[in-house]
Order: sequence, then C-alpha cells, then structure tokens
Amino acid sequence: MSKEPHCSVKICGITSIHDARLAADAGADYVGVLVDVAISERTRTAAQAAEIASESPIPTVILLYNRSTSDIQEIVSQVQPFAVQLLGQESPQQAGSPKNVDIPAVREEMQAYRDAGADFLLFDSVDMSLEKPRYGGTGKTCDWNVAAELIAGSPLPVFFAGGIRPENVKAAIETIRPHGIDLCSGVEASKGVKDPLKLERLMEQIDQAN
Repeated sequence: MSKEPHCSVKICGITSIHDARLAADAGADYVGVLVDVAISERTRTAAQAAEIASESPIPTVILLYNRSTSDIQEIVSQVQPFAVQLLGQESPQQAGSPKNVDIPAVREEMQAYRDAGADFLLFDSVDMSLEKPRYGGTGKTCDWNVAAELIAGSPLPVFFAGGIRPENVKAAIETIRPHGIDLCSGVEASKGVKDPLKLERLMEQIDQAN
C-alpha cells in the first residue's frame, strides 16, 4: 500500500538563524519571516530577513502586509526569498462566525486568486477580539468542517493555519486534508522563540497523520 504524500510544513514567525535551523532540523519544509509587519512582535527588517534567508537550510517565505507593488519588488530583491506570502485583510463580516461564511463567495475569491497568478492559498484565523484585527500568530482555531469543505474544492493547493499545535495537528490533517500546515505560536517557547521539543513533537504527530 503506497504512502500518502507528505503534508508540507511551514514554521512561521522565525526571528533568527538559530530558529530557522531548529525548524529545518525538526523536518520542516519552509520557514516564514515577517518583514516590516508593525502589528507583529515577530517582525524583522528586510536586512535581518535577508540574513535569515541566506543561512536557512530550507526555503524562506517572507510575509508582507499592505505593501505597494514597488515595495514588494524592492524587498524581494533584497531578501531573495523562495516565495512571498501576502497577508490578506478580511472584512469583519468574512471573519465572523463560521456559520455565516458565504461559501460561494469565498470559492469565487479563491478562483480569482488563482486567475491572478497565485500558486498557493493560506487559510488562517483572524482574531477580532482586539482593537484591531490580528492576522496570523493568533493561536485561535476555526471551524474545521467549513475549512475542509472549502479546501476540498480549492483550485489551488492550500496551507492551513490557525491554532495548530502538536496536540491537534494530526486531527487537523486527517480532518481537513490540506496540502500543508502553517503554524507559529504552537511551537514557541515564548513569542518569537521556537521550542525544539514542541517542533519535534509536531513532526512526530505529522508523520503519524501521514
């Protein structure tokens, strides 16, 4: 019986070369570095991101928030990442209760991203409990059944995020069947610092799911 394809793993919120190497040693496929994202405590400058990307044993994805096309091109030129992840801004209506999700509208938006040239999509939770919405690194989960329905019909491979940690990653993969998982706070010792034991447990659980 053939083994199912490996679920790709991106460890996000990387703030140092040391943590990039930890993620690689644990078996992750990609690391994610936030660049000049003022709303995140884990953000790094383009110069710092370039250092991490140049020393990381695995491909680096940079995360950008509300940047112009010229800004994106300049940062990409400086950092030379494997890929760029654009942090979307959902309206409060879209980020509300999962029972209010407009499935056809979301599917139409997914198709629009593919038509625009995107290679992957990311499903994540948005924390609306704060004064300003927080995108990423929230530690909050969403309705996995809604996510599974959308991901099953996605026109592009999907990375799934939002409250993923060693304790629930196996169930998430088996329920949602994403192309990959993406997490940050679930494997941290403290904000911006990765925990090698949590990384090890995460990868063990992913191997069991696969």
